[in-house]
Amino acid sequence: MLLLAMGTSHRHIPSSFADIPATGVGPKGQAGHTKLISHTDRLQQQLWEVADGVWCLVGNGLSNQTFVRGPKGIIAIDTGECHEEMAAALSLLRERTDDPIAAIIYTHFHYVDGTKAILETQETPDIPIWGHAKIEQNRRKYGMEVSAVAARGLVYQFGMALPEEGPDSVINDGLGLAFRNSDHAPYTPGFVKPTNIFTEPQKIDLAGLQVELTPAPSDADDSITIWFPELELCVNNLVWPAFFNIFAIRGEEYRDPRVLLEGLDHILTLNPTYLIGTHGPPLSGGETISHEVTNYRDGIQFLWDQSVRGINLGLTSDELTSFVQLPDHFQDSYLTSQLYGVVEHHIRQIFTGLRGWFDGDEANLFPSEPARRAEKLIDGFGGRERVRSHIKEAVENDDLRWAIELCSWLVRPSQEPLLDFGAVGQEDQQLLADCLRKVAQRTTSANVRNWCLTRALEREQALDLSRHRIHRFSEHVVLNNPASSSVHALKVLLIPELAEEREMEMLWEFSNGEKTGLRIRNQVAVPTNGEDANIRIALTHETWAKVLGRKIFLSEALSSNIISTDVDTNEVLAFFAMFDHTSLNQ
Repeated sequence: MLLLAMGTSHRHIPSSFADIPATGVGPKGQAGHTKLISHTDRLQQQLWEVADGVWCLVGNGLSNQTFVRGPKGIIAIDTGECHEEMAAALSLLRERTDDPIAAIIYTHFHYVDGTKAILETQETPDIPIWGHAKIEQNRRKYGMEVSAVAARGLVYQFGMALPEEGPDSVINDGLGLAFRNSDHAPYTPGFVKPTNIFTEPQKIDLAGLQVELTPAPSDADDSITIWFPELELCVNNLVWPAFFNIFAIRGEEYRDPRVLLEGLDHILTLNPTYLIGTHGPPLSGGETISHEVTNYRDGIQFLWDQSVRGINLGLTSDELTSFVQLPDHFQDSYLTSQLYGVVEHHIRQIFTGLRGWFDGDEANLFPSEPARRAEKLIDGFGGRERVRSHIKEAVENDDLRWAIELCSWLVRPSQEPLLDFGAVGQEDQQLLADCLRKVAQRTTSANVRNWCLTRALEREQALDLSRHRIHRFSEHVVLNNPASSSVHALKVLLIPELAEEREMEMLWEFSNGEKTGLRIRNQVAVPTNGEDANIRIALTHETWAKVLGRKIFLSEALSSNIISTDVDTNEVLAFFAMFDHTSLNQ
């Protein structure tokens, strides 16, 4: 029975990218799947009047800004990626109403960086800001310990380094036209922390309206669903203008489908007449919303149920992706179409999130070191020329999956750094780039298209993203968080070989009174309060932000006494020399 289920299609996961090209040309000359090109129309900038006194601005950035009028003023929901984005939204709102902003609600931590634009345009300084208790923590996490990989993931997934026009330019980003609206540069940060935080459902009065706030984990564990019972209006971060991204190609923590289903079922119980999401156009009509949300949640349940079924049958992660394929009827709605991520990636994520990385394949238990494995495979095929001939044959036979795998052997360097795109021959790099570009032009997924084109341009050495493989601290992120958080984040930059047989502790004393420390022991840097430190430095938070932000070298700060110490400066330099950060060890 299992063999029959797996053998019903000769094509391997055709929904990820088309076997037969369905390529069109977008308005900027973009080459891509016609379905993805047509999706752009849904994401164009428009201030939707969803109901009387309810507006949703789509297309101003990656996310929407929503405004709900109550008897005592406007409730603003989400403030975008920057001050300029929210200022543009307010300008459009003022064409419809002069009512003041009476309250702000954050749906989750992603789109909260334009709040100062509201506060600066009104004399009322005490506007309540409601948001989940984890918002500040989540912002800090992405700006500190994983800042390098988080930034690099955004560049790949959203095509931020792709050309502005031509075949390789961005068509759209699935949830919006682009990650950021270029009209809003230079993207000034304007986050203001919530004044009212919560972790449990809340029933409150805002601007003279009843408002229910319900935690509803989505692509962030601080997401909430907002319900206005008097208006029959629901604002949420669960129903997107594409099939929900259980896996984000940029890399994210696991998004458990079972938790998503709880949030979607909650929306259905509300029976809204109007449904606004953090992305994409709003929906109206109780029957339409009920149908679409039901379809949306059932598609997610299908992936979970059938993935678990396959896992119980003993399928490996690779086998599971062909065993579980979303039924065709889900393609009838753009809301459940693969316009953002792809189902086969979501299924792998479910496997990993539920069972971990080992999928039962004996070859994966103790796999060969990648560079040595590639060399052995090339030798087994009869040498590099023979592998190249197989690649060309696979391309001719439209077997791009096999062609890409073969290419990956040829371009894997055997020396550090492993992602030095200039370390192998350009012929092989070009073969791989050509295959990636073909996938990009055939997939409906904005994420996959952007990722493939970005990597193709890197392989062709037309794009240098090496700076995104170096840990960087943003000066404003350091300043907008407790100084201890950036000090403690240094633990992920310790070079263990340089800390061998070293044991010492440093105390940071900041001019605002904050004290914190790091202790080196057992080749790790342990966060402390610094009380037992044998090295001490004194400085301002602003100076520390400039050092971490690569605006000034530590050695310069010490020599000019911007940073003071009660020990020989060479001891301070020796301590920081153990960390992989140019401003600290130059």
